[in-house]
Amino acid sequence: MADAVKNIEKLKATFTNVTSEVAKKIIGQESVMQEILVAILCDANALLESYPGLGKTSMIKAIAEVMGLKFARIQGTPDLMPSDIIGTYVIEEKDGKKIFKFQKGPLFANIILMDEINRATPKTQAALLESMQEKQVTVGNQTFPLDLPFFVLATQNPIDQEGTYPLPEAQTDRFLLKILIDYPKFEDELEIVERYTKATEVARLKTLLSGDSLKLLQKLTRQVPIANDIKRRAVEIVTKTRKVPELIEYGASPRASLGIIMAAKARALIDGRKYVSLKDIEQMAHPVLRHRIILSFKAEREGKTTDDVVKELLK
Repeated sequence: MADAVKNIEKLKATFTNVTSEVAKKIIGQESVMQEILVAILCDANALLESYPGLGKTSMIKAIAEVMGLKFARIQGTPDLMPSDIIGTYVIEEKDGKKIFKFQKGPLFANIILMDEINRATPKTQAALLESMQEKQVTVGNQTFPLDLPFFVLATQNPIDQEGTYPLPEAQTDRFLLKILIDYPKFEDELEIVERYTKATEVARLKTLLSGDSLKLLQKLTRQVPIANDIKRRAVEIVTKTRKVPELIEYGASPRASLGIIMAAKARALIDGRKYVSLKDIEQMAHPVLRHRIILSFKAEREGKTTDDVVKELLK
């Protein structure tokens, strides 16, 4: 593994190829793509927030295809039950005897797209919690391990909050990153229209990685060196969120410190660097902190967003 760390620069080409392959289906959104890769390398979950029709499902499906991972999509609806996603016991007849057999639900895949997670009831959201944290599910008194690597990439819509169940803080904290997807640039949208209104089919994507190589990359991410002063800077940013009551009512937990450092290591690896830079820490502070801090009434009244407050903390 020590030799692997020396060859970190060569990995940059691998990630560039993955990004180029996904770009055959997804136009633009490079920073979103990088943040999803960061979450995957950290063996963590991500929450994607955007308006409808910006290609979240297509992007996640394309990433699963390029990485050779099993993909499952679950649509969050108010009548979705925990058994619909985990699976349930069914009665089967074998040698004239009736036996209970566990039938696996869509959760038994590698990449789970939980579409509109805030439309699912708290009971179903809680059923996801164990799989996200423990990589296992419990049905009755039996526990089933999930196939590794395993990630939940959940989406939510910032508009139309009627009939939704906002995620509790304990659950949003389980997501390493909250990724915001914005509208594409004019040129990118023109290219989308050009590509998807032709009679020709969009090219099939090549599989460039596998589950095993991804597990190796996850181990490698943890080995990226980080200097003590940069580590201190990450912890300072997080502890600062608890010391500015005029801006933040509730600050981030130590899980945010771990998250910033891990995400910064993954970003360095994607860039083909053997070390974590200060820029990595500051770049990853936004997606790691934006769903972990609760703004004060004063900051909200002034129209500040969590990103504006994180920017002020970084100064």
